[in-house]
Amino acid sequence: MLRRANADDVPALREIAVRAYGGYVERMGRRPSPMDDDYDVRIRAARVYVADDAGVVGLIVLAANPDHVLIENVAVDPDHQHAGIGRALLNLAEDYAGDLGVGRVRLYTNVTMVENKRLYARLGYEEEGRHIDDRFQRVYMSKRVG
Repeated sequence: MLRRANADDVPALREIAVRAYGGYVERMGRRPSPMDDDYDVRIRAARVYVADDAGVVGLIVLAANPDHVLIENVAVDPDHQHAGIGRALLNLAEDYAGDLGVGRVRLYTNVTMVENKRLYARLGYEEEGRHIDDRFQRVYMSKRVG
């Protein structure tokens, strides 16, 4: 079940971020930013949804913009990956963009997260560019929706 996150979910959001992104620390040479995000603030400032299966097993953070919805973070607990949860969360972002009447969903990933880039490409996201932000080498991708 997908639902809006609430303050009670914050500890689970932190844990999922640490578990989902922890394997990239060595590859990146530093902690991915979602591992240190302030999920209390995120819940108040953005649209945060969770996948709840007798406990929170995934999350997505969305920000509405005039011409697109930005996926700021999508993560699934490693014990629940490959079960369609990430895809359901991404579909939620696309539906949200449609509800807002914007025709594009955008996201970014780190260049070292090649598995993510391949997944997003399979789901119809196209690379728009690469930039260094706050010392993170990011790949920006987008998908037309609606």
